[in-house]
Amino acid sequence: MNSLNEQTLQTKDFDFELPEELIAQTPIEPRDASRLMVLDRKTGEIEHKHFYDIVDLLHEGDCLVLNNSRVLPARIYGIKKDTGAHVEFLLLKNCGNDVWEALAGPGKRAKVGASFSFEGSTMTCEVIEVKDDGNRMIRFSYTGNFFAELDKIGQMPLPPYIKEKLKDKERYQTVYSKEEGSAAAPTAGLHFTPELLEKIRRKGVQIAFVTLHVGLGTFRPVNVENILDHKMHSEHYHMPKETADAINETKRRGGRVIAVGTTSCRTIESVAKKCGEIREDDDWTDIFIYPGYEFRGIDALITNFHLPESTLIMLVSALAGREHILNAYKTAVAERYRFFSFGDAMFIR
Repeated sequence: MNSLNEQTLQTKDFDFELPEELIAQTPIEPRDASRLMVLDRKTGEIEHKHFYDIVDLLHEGDCLVLNNSRVLPARIYGIKKDTGAHVEFLLLKNCGNDVWEALAGPGKRAKVGASFSFEGSTMTCEVIEVKDDGNRMIRFSYTGNFFAELDKIGQMPLPPYIKEKLKDKERYQTVYSKEEGSAAAPTAGLHFTPELLEKIRRKGVQIAFVTLHVGLGTFRPVNVENILDHKMHSEHYHMPKETADAINETKRRGGRVIAVGTTSCRTIESVAKKCGEIREDDDWTDIFIYPGYEFRGIDALITNFHLPESTLIMLVSALAGREHILNAYKTAVAERYRFFSFGDAMFIR
């Protein structure tokens, strides 16, 4: 299915031409009215549907696995205590004990020891370390609940390719988001409505949840020539016992395990790789899935259309074959599908 040798996979092998006007700037209303490309991963055959048709494509006995991580309003603007200068922070990772890894700009104002306050909140922070990659480790002080304070001052960290301002913050959350911690949305799930999920349940499809807190590294293009030289970012996940049991029971019955989004896929595959089976687990993962990878947990994937030369297009190429994926993307461009976070979806079955 994939003519390229795994050892010679080049980043440029996952490039494609994308007209800028196809990058979706605003979400479709209602959520499930977006388009849905259906790709047969064995034959490469393509069908064109709408997302609400997903009900007809799922079978009784299937298990749909969704990532219930919730996006933090992680873009915050600090005022430097000694000079009054403004610094923008983007929270990336909760390291525990009120310490977060963050991007800071301009960096020269955020040296070790610099302290900041935030308008409209009791919260303050201090830079305690500058990492080799330029990221900052910052420690927060506050009264009350951290996430409640963050909600007062933070803005949604929309990807840089979205230029439009988001009118409703909840449109960058899935309707089932629950566990605070992501720096970006698990965007494949944005297409679901409560009504659609209820229809899926009524069909006899089991719905189960994992948590993977999405880091911004997910979306960055790979900047090495040979993809095997790429260093993956690390993200925290949780596989609950009830979800592990649901996946195992589905497999025993001969049903399909369908991951909603690359984040759900990476969680399931991380557990399978680490534990040799699907079971309850809580850990960090830097799994890198590219052509040649043998999937152990998932049978199908619902996903959006991804950035050229990104680890995500490599992941879907591992599942469906690089040629099938590049042909599907070429078709999507010709058919004027909408791309990236607020764009249309693909069901790889």
